[in-house]
Amino acid sequence: MESSQLHSLDSVQVKELEKPDPPTASAVSHQSLEEPKEHAITAPLVQKVEDSGGNKGTVDSVDRDAELARVVSEKRLALIKAWEETVGLWESKKKASVEAQLKIIEENLERKKAEYAEKMKNKIADIHRSAEEKRAMVEAQKREEFIELEETAAKFRSSGRTPAKFFACFKA
Repeated sequence: MESSQLHSLDSVQVKELEKPDPPTASAVSHQSLEEPKEHAITAPLVQKVEDSGGNKGTVDSVDRDAELARVVSEKRLALIKAWEETVGLWESKKKASVEAQLKIIEENLERKKAEYAEKMKNKIADIHRSAEEKRAMVEAQKREEFIELEETAAKFRSSGRTPAKFFACFKA
């Protein structure tokens, strides 16, 4: 594996990949019988070096490179997936915020619409009321004129004279 790929791995992942295989049960029992405890720690390393032959060393490095590449690929995919989820969460949060603002604006518009409708109904009522007042005034004037005419007619009837104003053409 290239050194740039190794640098992109976390230090924990590199340490896990570089850990030696655990010793087998026969090797552990063999070590505890023959070697003192001081040398027991280095024995698995010696065992591994002894086991790795000429051709097996290249296979192990190829397997190791493949495993590292797989780990890097999985890590990259996990980061991409996490980023996509983050972007999705951000998007849904922003959408919810905008929808909440839109709902508030719509509620304000509905409230204003209701207020304006109420104002227009009040104006219509005011117009109707003033029209009724004007009709009432006209009716009152008609009644007053009719009463005056009736009084004038009654006056002329009682005196027996004809009004000069109305029949001026007949006077000579």
